[in-house]
Amino acid sequence: MTIHMNLGENSYDIIVRRGLLSDAGEHLNLDRRVLVVTDTGVPARYAQTVAEQCRQGVICTVEQGEGSKSLEGFAKLHETMLKHGFSRKDCVVAVGGGVVGDLSGFTASTYMRGIDFYNIPTTLLSQIDSSIGGKTAINFGGVKNIVGSFYQPRKVLIDPSLTETLPPRQLSSGLAEAVKMALTSDRELFELFEEEDIGENLDEIIVRSLNIKKSVVEKDEKETGLRKILNFGHTVGHGIEVSEDGRLYHGECVALGMIPMCGESVRPRLMAVLRKCGLYREINYDWDRIAQAAFHDKKAVGDSVSVTVVHEVGSFEIKTVPSVEVIELAKSILG
Repeated sequence: MTIHMNLGENSYDIIVRRGLLSDAGEHLNLDRRVLVVTDTGVPARYAQTVAEQCRQGVICTVEQGEGSKSLEGFAKLHETMLKHGFSRKDCVVAVGGGVVGDLSGFTASTYMRGIDFYNIPTTLLSQIDSSIGGKTAINFGGVKNIVGSFYQPRKVLIDPSLTETLPPRQLSSGLAEAVKMALTSDRELFELFEEEDIGENLDEIIVRSLNIKKSVVEKDEKETGLRKILNFGHTVGHGIEVSEDGRLYHGECVALGMIPMCGESVRPRLMAVLRKCGLYREINYDWDRIAQAAFHDKKAVGDSVSVTVVHEVGSFEIKTVPSVEVIELAKSILG
């Protein structure tokens, strides 16, 4: 299946098919120098499969985890391309999850003022969400994604079979982003989560989630309005992620962050779905650290923050509220 992201001169195709990794060279222009970026958590054979289809493939492996989305990781990729004589006509291919995609995309956007970038996401979270839309970034000064750019890929290849090597918690983490989009934009998809076997419907969940994000990005590429709904659950979620020091995955934190942003009639339905997806976690919340992270969130303006609220499944409201109010609401509901 091919999904077309219509962004004028920045348009591109998102191809979804099992077994696609082995045919990457048929869909991407790899007849040049190609920096294949991956991390230590991704099976090495994935990057090797891509590199073997390149005229001159150079594999660069970074450490797994958010720590690689740093100035040091950014420098490592640039140094590798300089060492191997990459030109403006060459390209970068990300083979990994959201960390690899964000770091690779930002590097591609800055090397010689921008070279081609392709994304081959290997985690469910990145296949559903972060691999499309053009957000690229690194972390800096203790703030997540604070340095980055909007830089659309030339093409995205999504092979759902790559998720078969993921541990259960990684799969659950990815499902959080699909639940997020279903809550704001697709009542029938949310009902699928409630009523159907998730594993048997994984490909449909991926495609429907991609179509939701595609529709949002086409209307608001640079996040001036509507695209803020894709941050549903992320303000509190990012605060939890920081406070947990990596003990919880991103999707697990976003899942918890969505709960206080739902109306009373939606909240029990969401919590039932989160438990079904293996996403509900009981933790000891450090509200001071969570509040600090939320206040410094890049979506914050002064003492206020823009949040998305879901009163009914399949619809949403974007509003600006005091940061302290968001934290107090989360504290009262999550405990």
